[in-house]
Amino acid sequence: MMATLPSDHPDIFAFIQAKPAPAALTHSNLPVLVSDALMRAVANDEPWPLLFPAHRLSRRDRGAGGAILRRDWTGETGLVACQVVRMVEARALWRAIAEASFAHGDPGVLFIDRINRSNNLWYCEHITATNPCGEVPLPPDGGCDLGSINLTRMIEAPFTGRARLDTERLADTARVAVRFLDDVIDVGRVPLPRQRRAIRNVRRIGLGITGLADALVMLGLDYDSDAARDLAATAMEIVCHTAYRQSIALAEAKGAFPSFRRDDHLAAPFIAALPEDIRDGIARHGIRNSHLLAIAPAGTISLLAGNVSSGIEPVYAADICRRIPGPEGRKAWRAVTDYAVARWRQAEKSADGLPPSLVTVEDLSVEAHLAMQARLQSYVDNAIAKTVNVPVSTDADGYAAIFDRAWELGLKGCTAFRRQTDGRAALKPARCSAP
Repeated sequence: MMATLPSDHPDIFAFIQAKPAPAALTHSNLPVLVSDALMRAVANDEPWPLLFPAHRLSRRDRGAGGAILRRDWTGETGLVACQVVRMVEARALWRAIAEASFAHGDPGVLFIDRINRSNNLWYCEHITATNPCGEVPLPPDGGCDLGSINLTRMIEAPFTGRARLDTERLADTARVAVRFLDDVIDVGRVPLPRQRRAIRNVRRIGLGITGLADALVMLGLDYDSDAARDLAATAMEIVCHTAYRQSIALAEAKGAFPSFRRDDHLAAPFIAALPEDIRDGIARHGIRNSHLLAIAPAGTISLLAGNVSSGIEPVYAADICRRIPGPEGRKAWRAVTDYAVARWRQAEKSADGLPPSLVTVEDLSVEAHLAMQARLQSYVDNAIAKTVNVPVSTDADGYAAIFDRAWELGLKGCTAFRRQTDGRAALKPARCSAP
């Protein structure tokens, strides 16, 4: 489940501390909707108003006499007169968010004004939440239709001096994937009529990549290097531009999404930054899908694809134990090896060696995680699900610095999780047995 709350809601401190309650919200993500105004207030060490729609307050609370500010409010139309209930220090709130994330991994942050400004549907949507993993900002009743291209299948001559990314195959795969994902909107079952209308009115899809870290290992590139980030950006640029051109072709053949408004859509910041031929195509034919790109965690499908690295995350470990459900639903520990490592060992006839370019989360700085996400953001019109894996030695001040840096880099959101140990031995429980 995904639950969000604006950073100026009177219950924000209770929301921040909701996760630690025993057995409560165990399977929930709880990001705070962080506004530009809060970030300015934190930077300037200013007081911060907590407010609520005046017409929803009791007569006694309205009589308290707080200032009236006009705000967007979920469930209301247009700007709403909100009364300030109390004032807090902006930095105290920011510190509370960091301390809670430090303690139990929640809340993350969604830079909600940035999300709405960059939304291709800025002219007909106001967003206050995302899907449960954060890669698709969604309006009420919206839905996500996701797919990931396995980059390890796009590497020719891996682990050699001739290793290269097959860009033609990647583009061909992206074209087919867009057609498939668009078809899913028509054939997929949706529980409620209003959901069906919301989904089909905009035909939002989210094509992304997975296996990035393993592809980098196969190419001999260190995840935390300019060359690796350039390669990742090249791959995502191909997926992005191919997807948009394919969606224009689908619009020419089948029609644009029903809520499409040409001039407004072309004015969206992401659309405005696309190559001229894509913008001209949208102007002439419209576009089939309001959004086309998202980078999901892709954990389960990556395991099914041979335990390739998930999404754009670094390799977690060369060898690890996972609890995997069996055919009757009972879970058992199984030893699994990272895909690129297994391929390298097979080629080298090595039982337990490691590729020279392999780095894992244990080897990477916080900045390396953020830099990869930031490098790809300009090619993703939805969002990117990425967890910053934080060393166990990081304190609450370090967590606040992570969120500050995410804001500086222009990210739409950030989730951080502190590792429970720095020891690789803990990744291999004694009861783990070979499959």
